[in-house]
Amino acid sequence: MSPPGLLVLYGSQTGTAQDTAQRIGRQAQRRRLRVRVLPLDDYNVADLISEALVVFVCSTTGQGDPPDNMKVFWRFLFKRSLPAGSLRRVDCATLGLGDSSYPKFNFVAKKLHKRLVQLGAGVLLPVGLADDQHDLGADAVIDPWLSAFWGRVFALHPSLEDLTPLREEDPVTDASHFQDVRLLEFDISGSGMQFAAGDVAMMFPCNSTRDVETFCELLGLEPEARFTLRASGSAAVPSRLPRPCSLRLLAQSFLDIGAVPRRSFFELLATFSSNEMERQKLQEFSSAAGQDELHGYCNRPRRTALEVLTDFPHTTADIKVDYLLDLFPEIQPRSFSIASSLQAHPNRLQILVAVVQYRTKMHEPRRGLCSSWLASLDPAQGLIKFIQWEVYVPQWVKKGTLKFPKENTTPVIMAGPGTGVAPFRSALQERRAEGKNANILFFGCRSESKDFYFRSEWEDMGRTGHLTLEEKVYVQRRVKEKAALLWDSIANRNACFYIAG
Repeated sequence: MSPPGLLVLYGSQTGTAQDTAQRIGRQAQRRRLRVRVLPLDDYNVADLISEALVVFVCSTTGQGDPPDNMKVFWRFLFKRSLPAGSLRRVDCATLGLGDSSYPKFNFVAKKLHKRLVQLGAGVLLPVGLADDQHDLGADAVIDPWLSAFWGRVFALHPSLEDLTPLREEDPVTDASHFQDVRLLEFDISGSGMQFAAGDVAMMFPCNSTRDVETFCELLGLEPEARFTLRASGSAAVPSRLPRPCSLRLLAQSFLDIGAVPRRSFFELLATFSSNEMERQKLQEFSSAAGQDELHGYCNRPRRTALEVLTDFPHTTADIKVDYLLDLFPEIQPRSFSIASSLQAHPNRLQILVAVVQYRTKMHEPRRGLCSSWLASLDPAQGLIKFIQWEVYVPQWVKKGTLKFPKENTTPVIMAGPGTGVAPFRSALQERRAEGKNANILFFGCRSESKDFYFRSEWEDMGRTGHLTLEEKVYVQRRVKEKAALLWDSIANRNACFYIAG
C-alpha cells in the first residue's frame, strides 16, 4: 500500500498563513508523508486534478480579497468553464486565518471551500476558521482543526504513525523444505512503538492486485470511481472505511473477497439474480436441505467468494454496488507474535511468518491472505510505487497474553514447536539483556538441516549460559526426558511454564 503525498498550498499577505502552512508541512514530515509546501501562485493550478491530498491555508485581505500570492490561482479556479466534477479525485481541506473584527471574516477561505465542493472535491472536514480575536489566538482553532485533519487523513490511509518500512525479509527454512517460513524485520524508528516479550504485532492485509482487478472486471466496476458511504438506520459505517473512498481501495483493503463464503452470502446473492438457473442454484445452496451440497461445493475445497462470483457470472453482473458491504465481510486484522526484543534490535520489530499454501481439488492452490501478501513484498526491489523507495506495512502492537516474570531468579520453561518459538525468541533476547539466565527452551522441528529456526542464536545463548536448549525430536519426548529438571524448577523454584504453537 502506497502512503499518500500531501500538497500544502497557501495564500499569505503578511506571512502568517505561510508560517501555518510550513507548520503543517513539518507535521507531515514527522508522519513520513511526502510533502510539498508552495504559495498558490507558484503552483500550476492545472495540475490540481491529479493531486490526491491537498490542504489550502489562506488569509483574507482588504474587503474580502485574496492575498497577492494567490490571485492567479483564484481567477482560474472561479472560471465558469471548469467542469463540475473536475476535482472528484482530490481530497482536500481548507484552513482560513482571519480576524472576526472585520466584516469579511475569513471570506476567502469560506468561498474557496464552497468552490472546491462545487468542483467535486472530497472534503475531509469543515473549513477551519481561525480567529485572531479569540482569547487564545488563532491556535485555539488551528490546533484542534489539525488534530481532526490528521485523524481524517489516517482514516483515508493506514496511519503512517503505525506504518513501518519493511527492511528485511529473510527465509529461515531451506529452499527444499516444503514450508516457506520467513523472518520479516520492520523499521519502527520514530514511530513511538513500544513492545515487550509476549506482545503481538497486528496488521491488516490486502487482497492481491490480480484478485482486485478480477473482482472489478466481474462486477463491471470502474476501479477509480469514488463513493461516500453513509449510515442507514442503525447500521454503522465501518470505522476503517475512508469517506470518500475509491472502489479499488474498497476491494483491495476492506472486502474479504478471498474468504470462503457463508450460507448467508448465497442467500443474498440469490436476491440479485435475474438468471433463473443461477438463482435456483443459489437458493438451493442457501436452503437447509442444500447444506451438504454447499459443503461439497464451497467448504471442503475452500472455494473463495471471488471464485463463486466467477461461477455465477450473470448474477454477479446484477450485483448492486450499494450492497457490497452486506455481501462481503470486512478483512479482519491478523496477529503475529513479535519475535524480537528492542534490547537486541533497537528500532526494529521482527515477526516469523509461515506462508500458508495448500492444495484442494481446486485448480489454484489455496493461499493465506496475510502471509501471501507479506511474502509478496520485496524490500530489496525499491519499487517506485512505494514512498521513498521502501515497502511499508500498516501495523500496530497489541499487548499479548504471555507475561514473563520480572524476578531474575524465577526459571522460565518454554515449549515452542515450529513458528511457535517466535515469542520465546523475543523473551530470551529480553531476558539475556537483563541478565536472567534461568531459561529452558524446548524447540521442535521436522528437520535439523531445513527448519531449525535461529539455531546459531540458541547455540550462542547456550555457550554463554543464558539458555538450556532441548531440540531435534518431538517436544513431548524431550519434556519426558528432562522430567527431573522440570519438576525441580517448578516445585522448588516456582518456575513458569509457557507453550506456544
